[in-house]
Amino acid sequence: MPVDPSVACVVGVDYGTLSGRAVVVRVADGAELGSAVHDYRHAVLTESLPDGTPLGHDWALQVPSDYIDVLKHAVPAAITAAGVDPAHVIGVGTDFTACTMVPALADGTPLCEVAQFRGRPHAYVKLWKHHAAQPQADRINELAAKRSESWLPRYGGLISSEWEFAKGLQLLEEDPELYAATERWVEAADWIVWRLTGRYVRNACTAGYKGILQDGAYPSRDFLAALNPEFADFVSEKLDQPIGQLGDAAGTLTAEAAAWTGLPEGITVAVGNVDAHVTSAAAVALEPGQLVAIMGTSTCHVLNGDEVREVPGMCGVVDGGIVASLWGYEAGQSGVGDIFGHYVGNLGAEWTHERLTALAADQRPGEHGLIALDWHSGNRSVLVDHELSGLLIGETLATRPQDVYRALIEATAFGTRKIVETFVAAGVPVREFIAAGGLLKNKLLMQIYADVLNMPLSVIGSDQGPALGSAIHAAAAAKAYPSVRAAAAAMGRVERAVYRPSASAAAVYDELYAEYSALHDYFGRGTSKVMRKLRAIQRKAAA
Repeated sequence: MPVDPSVACVVGVDYGTLSGRAVVVRVADGAELGSAVHDYRHAVLTESLPDGTPLGHDWALQVPSDYIDVLKHAVPAAITAAGVDPAHVIGVGTDFTACTMVPALADGTPLCEVAQFRGRPHAYVKLWKHHAAQPQADRINELAAKRSESWLPRYGGLISSEWEFAKGLQLLEEDPELYAATERWVEAADWIVWRLTGRYVRNACTAGYKGILQDGAYPSRDFLAALNPEFADFVSEKLDQPIGQLGDAAGTLTAEAAAWTGLPEGITVAVGNVDAHVTSAAAVALEPGQLVAIMGTSTCHVLNGDEVREVPGMCGVVDGGIVASLWGYEAGQSGVGDIFGHYVGNLGAEWTHERLTALAADQRPGEHGLIALDWHSGNRSVLVDHELSGLLIGETLATRPQDVYRALIEATAFGTRKIVETFVAAGVPVREFIAAGGLLKNKLLMQIYADVLNMPLSVIGSDQGPALGSAIHAAAAAKAYPSVRAAAAAMGRVERAVYRPSASAAAVYDELYAEYSALHDYFGRGTSKVMRKLRAIQRKAAA
């Protein structure tokens, strides 16, 4: 029996780096009726596997059963918090961090759940911030440039170590037996939808941005064989799958998934998507020139354009990668909130984000005498090099913790300005900057970004941007609206120009940004190889 439109709801599930969150949203107006969060039991594996098997440098793994636990715990809790009848839910949408890769059997079973592989690191999920495939990424980039591969300019001239092909090549070269056992190399965004529906559909977003799918084709068999003869059939044997468009239905909820979630069997499940990209719908930012920055542990910058442009150092430009009929652009910073968290975590217990923010807010721009490079987790855009590392310059015996904290915030703002300027210089206008994500809670950080960018900052009108965006896609997939655009117009929300730049602060930041740019190019564009050399020495010492 059809659900009354006045009470119809959808559920959005957002899979982040450390937890998954579910939100129940009313289809008619986008009201968020209830939400719940479930922390991953295993969090991120960086030092060892659950059985104690040690991991190498720059590894970041996860356990896929943690993702299922989100369905079992966060979704029912959100329904309870919303106080709605589960029978009123007409669809489910999900989003995931990308590129997060699951090595699986043909039926979707992750290799880490196969008894003989549980002690093998490569059998586990490689999280987006697994950067140990940088040597493979370097070889992919060198070969693609040498051969003038037509797809390379669509990714700003460089492929990231975070992406599908670099991680797949690392799997082959470091554990050939597991590579042979891997029958499906699956984005977690698609794996969770597979678990919900029983159907494996690759989503157009991750396939385009992380899987090098351009104009209907992946990198050629000949190219892959030149990287490694055993890699020649990577696409045909492990990667290729039907592509689902964003906002379409991937299938319907299985009986098993209905039992996990408490939702009705047979309701619509939307094609998978990426956390940043679904947030554009939640922020009602689907028109050309509206840049959405999803600011959390990392920051992803997405915007639409009317035409395809080659933008140096971007994560990609994909036809329909955010919304149908427009070219979706993506850039990003691999570390933002992670950088602040790492710094605070290594101070004494008396130092908190709140205390450091309050002390830093009393300073004038430039007062601390510091500049930092925000590469503690490498550089995603515009240098696309995860061998790079952080830098602090100007420190003296008078430097205080709040000085460094503010300098780190400013560094991430400078990194975002570098991305915005690169877009504009390439002919992709940025007419509005809309912020989303957990860092919106820090008003000092938001004001610094407005001053550094010297433009007003709009903010999304939801604390659960990705989950709301996934719910909007679920509403479109369930045919409650004729398109994602229509659903976003009715269900999304944004507050315009909440933070406005100070002319005096912007002038100081222009001076500091000029010095940041000089350091950026010196350490990041080849003048100095010291950061890469330090990584090499570190690897030798740890071997």
